[in-house]
Amino acid sequence: MTRTVRLTVAQALVRFLANQYTERDGARHRLIDATWGIFGHGNVAGLGQALLQYGDDMPFHQGRNEQAMVHAAVGYARQRDRLSTHAVTTSIGPGATNLVTGAALATINHLPVLLLPGDVFATRPADPVLQQLEVPYAGDVSVNDCLRPVSKYFDRIERPERLIPAALQAMRVLTDPVDTGAVTLALPQDVQAEGFDWPEEFFRERVWAVRRPEPDAHELADAVQELTRARRPLVVAGGGVHHSGAEDALKEFAGATRIPVASTQAGKGSLLHDHPADVGGIGHTGTATANELARTADLVIGVGTRYTDFTTASGTLFANPDVRFLNLNVAAFDAHKLSAKPLVADARAGLTALRSEAAGYRAEPAYVAEYTEDKERWEHRVDACFTAEDELVRPTQSQVLGILDELATGDDILINAAGSLPGDLHKLWRARSRDQYHVEYGYSCMGYEIPAALGVALAAPGRPVWALVGDGTYLMLPTEIVTAVQENIPVKVVILQNHGYASIGGLSASVGAEGFATQYRFAGEQGAYAGAPLPVDLAANAASLGMTVHRAKTVRDLREALAAARDATRPTCVYVETETSDTVSGPPPAQAWWDVPVAETAERSAAVKAREEYDRHAAGRRRHL
Repeated sequence: MTRTVRLTVAQALVRFLANQYTERDGARHRLIDATWGIFGHGNVAGLGQALLQYGDDMPFHQGRNEQAMVHAAVGYARQRDRLSTHAVTTSIGPGATNLVTGAALATINHLPVLLLPGDVFATRPADPVLQQLEVPYAGDVSVNDCLRPVSKYFDRIERPERLIPAALQAMRVLTDPVDTGAVTLALPQDVQAEGFDWPEEFFRERVWAVRRPEPDAHELADAVQELTRARRPLVVAGGGVHHSGAEDALKEFAGATRIPVASTQAGKGSLLHDHPADVGGIGHTGTATANELARTADLVIGVGTRYTDFTTASGTLFANPDVRFLNLNVAAFDAHKLSAKPLVADARAGLTALRSEAAGYRAEPAYVAEYTEDKERWEHRVDACFTAEDELVRPTQSQVLGILDELATGDDILINAAGSLPGDLHKLWRARSRDQYHVEYGYSCMGYEIPAALGVALAAPGRPVWALVGDGTYLMLPTEIVTAVQENIPVKVVILQNHGYASIGGLSASVGAEGFATQYRFAGEQGAYAGAPLPVDLAANAASLGMTVHRAKTVRDLREALAAARDATRPTCVYVETETSDTVSGPPPAQAWWDVPVAETAERSAAVKAREEYDRHAAGRRRHL
């Protein structure tokens, strides 16, 4: 006879989650390490009570914004190489719909997170209940259905017994190296509190093996053939290298073959900056070294990359008419992109097999000398951007990064997602460890940085974690500063004040929109502040939320402030107004194109000129068939 235990659905779910583990390479990890939550009707009496009851088994973090809680969980999952993550619970209504942006980010970046939004009554004793969406043509639709297209798995638990198969499917998806992303279990508030006799076996420890699929022998033979006839090969390392933990395998492959390695935003740090084969970022935000190699490459070896438009320069980068592609990817969907020869396998397993089977292949000495010299020239350009001749002037954004570059060791972790910083970081930053560079550029979501820093700091205690934000991003989502203060998570937030959406402002100017509505300007009565920056004090705001704040007006101030922040043991903010004058040189411009369509007909001269430039670049676009 099956032994049972009577628990509510919410209690059963929490107890189940506390006993789920992943295993890869013989190491075991708890899958759901903690739960984030904001309570309201829809989860307070269900999951709220269950998390209180099982507090010793399931750590809890109190959030301030539902989207931010997902970002924190995603930051944690990325730092833990997708082997562990967090769950997020919300009330029904706006609490649930606030999850959508975070869910999209998680799924696009292939990062696991478990979402547990409250839902309307399954039994409908009150219809409609507060915050319920009424859909005249479908009684089974709620606002949680917004999460379906951005979830890798979705279910609504309308009966207690439905939880068992749904929970097991949720764990399957969270631990799948191909299909992972946001997983949503919508929980009607009455069902959460309903008691049920659960089989005790449901609560036993389960270990979910994270697979490392080996390459197919036929595909491997084709890959070796492609490689051995290449004269100008280039590796494009994507986020899959990090997810697989394949950095050492890539290092050995590059060392043996001497093939240069460029990196996407997600793949940066796959090789450390001082490795002879590392040529930096690729694509629209990449280095001149990597992009020139890409333009002349006869074989592009993509490892764990999705080939986004930033990587391919919107189809204009790989310009050699005879270029071929070989894609090593755990996902067949990505391995077949650009009409490539696919090598469907785990990145580490595939690189190891390719190195073994192609033993003896070496890039030609002249090719190695070419990219080595180009890399050295680029490093001189980086040094020039980082260096401030006068310590008593306002720093540029590049100089802010330069001072961080001086301070950072392999322990430091930099987090960014949006604005002009991703471009500057991709081109300029020198990654000193495999996980130092944490730029979310699959969704490039403003507001990701501060909550993600909390997740990363929880996953990597004792390491300096920096959230780099512009003023626009800071205003999007600073709320989790309060959580950092409450739990004394010693994140370091650097606010770069440039009085507007500077990145999109620059893009606006380049596409003929003349920077429209991208600056923060205060009209004021009688024009008191007309044309001037808004009188908003973000440093004071951060201080009011509980952070220790250092204001830096000069390069010298900034160096002292960043050093103090790095040593701080509580949440700390460094606020600096950056120099944006046209007379001051900034980072190197984009080394490759990005397709942002420009008005085909216009009366204003800026748009007419921008369209001419657009047509010139678009003419170089090609489909690789």
